[in-house]
Amino acid sequence: MALVLAITLLQCRAGEAVGQPAPTSPDATARVQLAGGLAADIVTATKVTPVGELAAEALKNNPEIRAALNEWEAAQRRIQPAGAIDDPMLEAGVINAPLASQTFRREDMTMKMLGLSQRFPFPGKRGLRQDVAAKDAESVGYAYQETVNRVVRDVKVAYFDLALVIESTRLTENNEQVLEQFLKIAESRYAVGQGNQADVFKAQTQLSEVVGELIRLGRERPAMEAELSRVLGRRSDVGAPLPETPRLQEMTLQLEALRDTALKERPQLLALQSLIDRGTKTLDLARKEYYPDFDVTFSYGQRDKTLDGNRRDDMVSLTAAINLPVWRKSKLAPRVAEAIAMRDQAIDMYQAQQNEMSSKLRQQVASAEQSLKSARLYETGILPQARLTVEASLAAYQVNRVDFLTLLDSQMTVFNYEIGYATALASYNKALAEVDLLTGKPGP
Repeated sequence: MALVLAITLLQCRAGEAVGQPAPTSPDATARVQLAGGLAADIVTATKVTPVGELAAEALKNNPEIRAALNEWEAAQRRIQPAGAIDDPMLEAGVINAPLASQTFRREDMTMKMLGLSQRFPFPGKRGLRQDVAAKDAESVGYAYQETVNRVVRDVKVAYFDLALVIESTRLTENNEQVLEQFLKIAESRYAVGQGNQADVFKAQTQLSEVVGELIRLGRERPAMEAELSRVLGRRSDVGAPLPETPRLQEMTLQLEALRDTALKERPQLLALQSLIDRGTKTLDLARKEYYPDFDVTFSYGQRDKTLDGNRRDDMVSLTAAINLPVWRKSKLAPRVAEAIAMRDQAIDMYQAQQNEMSSKLRQQVASAEQSLKSARLYETGILPQARLTVEASLAAYQVNRVDFLTLLDSQMTVFNYEIGYATALASYNKALAEVDLLTGKPGP
């Protein structure tokens, strides 16, 4: 506020020196109109939406989450059938019929037969098959939760990226307005012989750079909005939300505690643990294949009367059979070796993901801490001092103790620091979102 009042006072004094308002160049006016138009396009009349509300929306509408949920439901439906026994076999026919005669009454052993057979796996196989399917479903369930957490992370990152673009646009627009006032002051002082033309050109050049920055920001915003709408699962004809201005919400980050939490709660790691357990169950099942299965058959044979009318008794049969797993070297041993390899692969993948998680967690914690320190420094030290420098430079410029370039550089320094502060806030919040994903914190 003090800076604005000082600029206004200095502008009025310069205008009084020539008896008329300070002139404004047509090019500068056009630049101001262009910048104002871009800012108007960027700051639309949209309700500000908190990030938590958008994360909850993504949980309902994001197609990746729905697809992962359907996959989980399908995996759960496979558990019970995996432990079921095979369907029984029903057979019917005629047995022991002589070729020389078509009658069923000539031979005693000719009969019409109806049979039912059932295969029973060796004890323990059904339970192992069901355990394998259950571990599969468990792994898919953890993958679903990982998808949920990843989408929430993506929402937060896109949210803060868009918030940074909007905040940068606001700061750039404010800086453009201040520079426009500086341009008027330089033109007024040049008109009364108190300034030089180089100051006017420098101010105009700086204004052009600011307008170029607004154009760049205006080009970035649609891309950020499209990414946020994508992770939210919104249709292309639905407008993107307007995020809140980034704020500094400090959180205590202890690397060792976060690593322990990740090992216990990160769905990705838990899914790999389930795959390891599945590999162990698959190996046990492969070794069980060395034991035979049982086929039990019951049949009923109906016999007709003899040719002279005597009654023949019907017959029943009950048989049991087993398969002989004799092809161990070519059939069973490779399956055991395959199961061992798949289990070891899951173990190695778990170790690799654990190492990657630890590395990324260390990086994100360090990034969050550095961004937090930078934001604090900007907020409590750099920005207040830089703003005081601009006010002091403006006061000194009024009495010709500093040149115009010093004043202009002081203002641009404040602007750069404000952008740096907004960037640090966005980086801090995005780092926290990454930490939440790595530690398995459920969203939103």
